[in-house]
Amino acid sequence: MSESALLSRKLAGREAETPAAILIIDDEAAIRESLTTLLELEGYEVESAEAGEPGLARLGNRPFDLVLLDFALPGRNGVEVLRDIRDRDPELAVIMITAYGTVENAVQAMQAGATNFIQKPWDNEKLLADVRAAVARRRAEEENVQLKRALKERYNFEHIVGKSDPMLRIFDLVGQVASSRSTVLIQGESGTGKELIAKAIHMNSPRKDRPFVPVNTGSMPADLLESTLFGHVKGAFTSAIASKKGLFEVADRGTLFLDEIATMGLDTQAKILRVLQDRKFMHLGGVQELQVDVRIIAATNIDLKPQVAEGRFREDLYYRLNVITVELPPLRSRREDIPLLVEHFLEKFCTENERPLRQLTPEAMRPLLDYAWPGNVRELENVIERGVVLSSGPSIGLDLLPDQVVGRGGAAAQAIEHRPDASLFDIMDDCERRIVADMLEKTHWNQTEAAERFRVPLSTLNQKIKRLNIEIRKKSKE
Repeated sequence: MSESALLSRKLAGREAETPAAILIIDDEAAIRESLTTLLELEGYEVESAEAGEPGLARLGNRPFDLVLLDFALPGRNGVEVLRDIRDRDPELAVIMITAYGTVENAVQAMQAGATNFIQKPWDNEKLLADVRAAVARRRAEEENVQLKRALKERYNFEHIVGKSDPMLRIFDLVGQVASSRSTVLIQGESGTGKELIAKAIHMNSPRKDRPFVPVNTGSMPADLLESTLFGHVKGAFTSAIASKKGLFEVADRGTLFLDEIATMGLDTQAKILRVLQDRKFMHLGGVQELQVDVRIIAATNIDLKPQVAEGRFREDLYYRLNVITVELPPLRSRREDIPLLVEHFLEKFCTENERPLRQLTPEAMRPLLDYAWPGNVRELENVIERGVVLSSGPSIGLDLLPDQVVGRGGAAAQAIEHRPDASLFDIMDDCERRIVADMLEKTHWNQTEAAERFRVPLSTLNQKIKRLNIEIRKKSKE
């Protein structure tokens, strides 16, 4: 079994092998005994302390997954103890429990960093549900950190998150092929992360200090694509007013990533084949051969074999590209990675939007695990970004998830009925585009004002405008 697979087994089995450890800090012996009995019956390891100082001492002796902390303690109150806990471990889950359930106390607790706030007398089922959610989140965070650290040390996969067997097999394969010069073909549905895998191969190769140059071959007409790849000499065509280097020259001694390779025309395919065979090419309109040392990584979301059989893709080029194949699984085939991806994207977008770290409620996580994800990881990323931007508090609930994810009807469902060939991911983009465009209309295309109304940084709004291809109009005159 591979090293990364062993790591996965160790981490995946941690919760089953090691019960979660919970520390109770409460000055009432009856409360400590009641909570201890309740939690031990659920299989948790439980320790308790009657005040803040002995509780903090126990935290120093061993790791805990969760602290149940009384608000009113002798000596130093629970909020003061919570601040000490946060200084020691900013990520440790802490549920504050109090008999004085005022709004002021709840605000104090949450501002000091409490994960949740429960009033005495509590409902056992609700308390256990909150405990399970807090422990699961804590373990997911720990697991994510350990996986990212281990994978970064081994493969430098900073931006790729996954612990499932399919992804660990891919990590192993990437680690094996990165050091070679072989051409790699990455296959997978749209949104599965093909460019991230290509970057990982490049960054772990001897070429890592040279350029990684991506080009989407499906987004350009054939003449522009050839000019982009091979460059041209002055006068090669009407608009060629100066000579220009192509991306093969830019990527010399580095890696050229050709995305959507299946859309490339047959003439361009022949020229790519020659570079692969001879490592030589000519500028458009030129007569001098140029030598390059470029590793090519290609990607496609279409099965190339039928394309070859139908004569739309060159068979010789297919075999040149298909030296090593990396098959990326769709997100629906690796659902165990979804909680880790959610944590990763929450951290990413909260940082980008300069907001405190949000968390997904247990109710909101369930539909994410059940949904088919036709747009794969990219669609999940979009959903989490949307939740972070629209959230006004520390939690992202069902109300902030798109209709199609939670199975609600309405505009999204009608859009699906009228656009059966459109992906849910496209429909979500359309809805988001309308929301942003409407706000820009209301603010007379003043992007600064629109960003303030959305409560996001101007840079975030600008990025969203570009991604959604919204055409900016001139501000209306007052």
